[in-house]
Amino acid sequence: MNFTQKDTDTLLKKGISQEQVYHQIALFKQGLPYIDLRDPAIIGHGIYTYTKEEEQAFVSHFEEQKETLELLKFVPASGAATRMFKFLFEFIERYDHTQETVNAYINRNNAQELRLFFVGLDSFPFYKKVRNKLRETYGDKDQTNVDLNRIRFVKTMLEEEGLNFGNKPKGLFPFHKYKSHNASAFEEHLFEAALYGKTRGIARLHFTISKEHYKNFKSQFSKTQKLIEKKTNTSFDITYSFQSPATDTIAVTKKNEPFRQEDGCLTFRPGGHGSLLQNLNEQEADIIFIKNIDNVVVHTYEKEVAYYKKMLAGKLLKLQQQAFDFLRQIDDHEISESEILTIVHFLQNEFSLKLAVDFEKFSQKYQIEYLREQLDKPIRVCGMVKNEGEPGGGPFWVKHESGRISLQIVENVQIDPKNPHQQTIAAGATHFNPVDLVCGIKNYKGEKYDLTEFVDQKAAFIAHKTIEGKPIKALEHPGLWNGAMAFWNTIFVEVPLITFNPVKTVNDLLKPAHQIRL
Repeated sequence: MNFTQKDTDTLLKKGISQEQVYHQIALFKQGLPYIDLRDPAIIGHGIYTYTKEEEQAFVSHFEEQKETLELLKFVPASGAATRMFKFLFEFIERYDHTQETVNAYINRNNAQELRLFFVGLDSFPFYKKVRNKLRETYGDKDQTNVDLNRIRFVKTMLEEEGLNFGNKPKGLFPFHKYKSHNASAFEEHLFEAALYGKTRGIARLHFTISKEHYKNFKSQFSKTQKLIEKKTNTSFDITYSFQSPATDTIAVTKKNEPFRQEDGCLTFRPGGHGSLLQNLNEQEADIIFIKNIDNVVVHTYEKEVAYYKKMLAGKLLKLQQQAFDFLRQIDDHEISESEILTIVHFLQNEFSLKLAVDFEKFSQKYQIEYLREQLDKPIRVCGMVKNEGEPGGGPFWVKHESGRISLQIVENVQIDPKNPHQQTIAAGATHFNPVDLVCGIKNYKGEKYDLTEFVDQKAAFIAHKTIEGKPIKALEHPGLWNGAMAFWNTIFVEVPLITFNPVKTVNDLLKPAHQIRL
């Protein structure tokens, strides 16, 4: 491939080298290996459950320790609300009120999502705001024409000439309706963080957002800061970062040639949520909670959700303290055979470590070096919920190229769709990844790990997309909680479904966790 001057200028502006582009094109040509699943992680085989007494002990341990720690809640929040309204945009594009009724359209297209939307219309938090905008725009004109009013409602809600909700970031969209106000997902994360992420009266949160929405997030916090701080008796330290353009990846044609736009420019696309590893790597904290922007609940359920966050954090602290004690022992003196055995049992029982096949043949010196390497890693405790058929990743035992077997969170796109055996293993999954992580990113000396050293680069994947109606292939970096954390020490813990309430479509806001009885 020869780079034009325009290409060189584009790369310079993004901070991407020519070598990176060559490497990415080579990955498209070579193809990326699918994950080699060995077993689904299930209760008793990779997923832990605890009694109420054990859970409470973890919660108490966290609460005893937290005032001495720096805590941070890390929230990927760059997603646009657009995908929430896919079926509504289709309705705008396809429906003609002069030709058929809305019910006829629903029946003809089996548009059950649209039916549910209109049935639950006045339960949405944005209902009154859209109605007011409708009156402002149309007055009392044609108020009796139900079908015309319905298409007008959807257009007023989504289109630029109306409220333009279709172009809002998901984090700022009104999620919940309370007696005196509506609350966005962004605001709900603040309320939730005050329940478990507060130390010395301050809750720290970091949101990764799109650069163009920075002022909007700042503005919303300014409007609600005093109210939220008063209600929670908490001060908030909020920071933001953007996905670096240097993590964008080149798009290619079916023939693995760089895809060029009509003006001849190379096409780059965001490299997926794995690009946020750099953002995470720049954070300073002892414990980091990771949770997606759309996974929030109304205040009725917040304390229950917070209880399980504290439980996971307490488990992390217990694991971390034991791992740190072992590392100090190794660094302080030559450990004995019985101490080696104790460390082996800890790694096997707590981190589900599969020892190297020939570990017992190692000399004592190399056994100690091996165990030290296994202990000296970032730790993540991941909440897992029972599988309810949601699309997305799940917990599995995975075999790496090196022959090592470990627990990983795997996305469907990483599993070979043409391999019946792999699909059978995938179908056996009992649990689902809700993106509910508590992370320890420092070693026993208090030094931050360089998280980029624990990535499985071969866990990137190729996605098939379209640009201007033309098929392209896009490269996504190893996912933030998938390949980007492949070589962390990992523990999966079952948590209840109440902790997982994502809003993938606008109709999810009608579910109990997003509704409050007024």
